[in-house]
Amino acid sequence: MTDVVREGALQARLPVRELARSCVGACARAAAELGARRAGLDTVPDVWVDDGAVATAFTSERHLLINGRAPVNFAPLSRFWRTADGWVRTHANYPHHRERLLKVMGPADSLAAAFAERSALEVEDAVYAAGGLAVALRTPEEWAAHEQAVELAERPLVERERLDSAPARVLAPVDGTPLLPAAGLRVLDLTRVIAGPVATRTLALLGADVLRVDPPRMPELPDQHADTGFGKRSATLDLAADRDAFEELLAVADVVVTGYRPGALDRFGLSAQALAERRPGIVVAQLSAWGAYGPWSERRGFDSLVQVATGIAAVEGSPEQPGALPAQALDHGTGYLLAAEVLRAVREQSYDGGGRCVRLALARTAQWLLEGVPDESAGGVGGRGATGAAGREGAAGQGVQAAYEGPDAWLAETDSGVGRLRYARSPVSFAGGPVGWARPPGPWGADPARWA
Repeated sequence: MTDVVREGALQARLPVRELARSCVGACARAAAELGARRAGLDTVPDVWVDDGAVATAFTSERHLLINGRAPVNFAPLSRFWRTADGWVRTHANYPHHRERLLKVMGPADSLAAAFAERSALEVEDAVYAAGGLAVALRTPEEWAAHEQAVELAERPLVERERLDSAPARVLAPVDGTPLLPAAGLRVLDLTRVIAGPVATRTLALLGADVLRVDPPRMPELPDQHADTGFGKRSATLDLAADRDAFEELLAVADVVVTGYRPGALDRFGLSAQALAERRPGIVVAQLSAWGAYGPWSERRGFDSLVQVATGIAAVEGSPEQPGALPAQALDHGTGYLLAAEVLRAVREQSYDGGGRCVRLALARTAQWLLEGVPDESAGGVGGRGATGAAGREGAAGQGVQAAYEGPDAWLAETDSGVGRLRYARSPVSFAGGPVGWARPPGPWGADPARWA
């Protein structure tokens, strides 16, 4: 793999740039390998990773413009608060989370005083008990001693499970330009926020028919949806009241991607095993904040909160004055890894069949980052040097350093159903592959709940 190294992007104390490169590289490699399999190529197309493209994509939500307007990424109450003995970080972007936070801590205009009167752990427990989101700042050492961290440390970065003995998947040949490795795959997208939608946005780039389905009474934040909705269609469906319609979607789905808390969708028959029983040979990709095991497995979580709990915020700042990564790298990185694992599972199925389940967690990705510079040995993902590849035509060239001059080279504009958009291009690049999405995002929930 050729890296065009552009200094100045994603600078941090932790090796976030290397993590980002590894995650995007793993995805590009998986796409190229599946493309070669489907196109009957003797060699895998060349893959490259450009740090400028990666840095821009990992901050895509900051570069988005909608009719010239910058997006709202964090609500006023989503921030650090000083407590009697340290710090907590809250997440209140969604109205229901804001309401639950205020129910525990009191009126918004007196929150600072309310936090200052209580310990960080007391706030964490009280807000969680009310269904809200607040996490106490921990150092890496404090997190390593936590029961949830101990549970995660015993598991790989990517968990893989074979679900059944379905026959080998027959993949229709693909040809032409661009090469679309995921063409013909139907992907049911049951994810929200950033990580899961980044994964499914990438699968859409690669040719998959991606249908995002959300509960009708839980609208996604519109700016967030505009950033991650490229290539997809968006529908709403009540999984309880519209069960027949949902089962019709499942009956022909090839991939189901979920991003809710572990077990939250089981009552709808959406556990990996239940899906495999109804749809042998299906690929199930599961994403969570804290992992599928341990005392925090059922807790809600977001990238910013995982940074605080795992010690990243203490490393990027200090225990006395916490900081943050230069991007929501846990979200974006885990999203690209999840897409890579779906592509890998589909390719493996074409040889030996079997339904597959893959699982990733933001907190496990955080641990990977804290452990040091990621490489190919970490969790089996491809990273820097994952494949020998020719340099990108017109780029700086193999092994050449070029000054990072900002994101403009990796931004594009298009008209869409939500207005004129400036957006970040995908960093997933391989010879002959797509350079953009087939369709821009539309309004949330505006499409019918059926396959294209």
